[in-house]
Amino acid sequence: MSTACTIPVIAIDGPSASGKGTVAALVARELGFHYLDSGAIYRVTAYAAMDKGVALDDEPALVALSRVLDLRFDGAEVYLDGQPVGDAIRTEAAGRAASQIAALPDLRAALLELQRAFRKAPGLVTDGRDMGSVVFPDARLKVFLTATAEERAKRRYKQLIEKGFDASLPALVQDLRERDARDANRSAAPLRLEAGAHLLETTDMTITHAVNQVIGWYREAGQG
Repeated sequence: MSTACTIPVIAIDGPSASGKGTVAALVARELGFHYLDSGAIYRVTAYAAMDKGVALDDEPALVALSRVLDLRFDGAEVYLDGQPVGDAIRTEAAGRAASQIAALPDLRAALLELQRAFRKAPGLVTDGRDMGSVVFPDARLKVFLTATAEERAKRRYKQLIEKGFDASLPALVQDLRERDARDANRSAAPLRLEAGAHLLETTDMTITHAVNQVIGWYREAGQG
């Protein structure tokens, strides 16, 4: 067994705007683990493609682009070519573009090694769509975190308004439903509840409760 495989991973998967990123980041802070927002990798790739004029359906060009990305994470901030792009990649346009390119199997394979490189001692908490199924299938704990489309739209709406972006709640509900269908039906690593994963339904749950539940599951497994 390699040294990397002995480093514990908590994989939190779920649909867009389910709150998995917030929960994962707080769990990582509580446990003193590293944190990986895998969705940011796809958002940055999509953002870089749009910035450089690469078509979002040109898979060979996207794969080539992904291999030369100058990408760095510093806490919640993301840097591309040394410049902060955290706010730019959190727009709805960037999210839709990320969801589109995430369906491309060759691009997913190209980004796999980059994601796995974040597995460092003392441990990693990561969130995404296929963290437990594909990227870290040997994760010590797998969680599928979800909420209704309506509740997720309300959360996203609040985030966008607080950041000064225009948003339409009905449009967000429709967009999330379309993303859910696209993520669940794609041929490459479809979004699904993995066997052995804990289902965490957060529609009527506070962030604190969700964080405590994940940490509780981890410790009950004898890992913390």
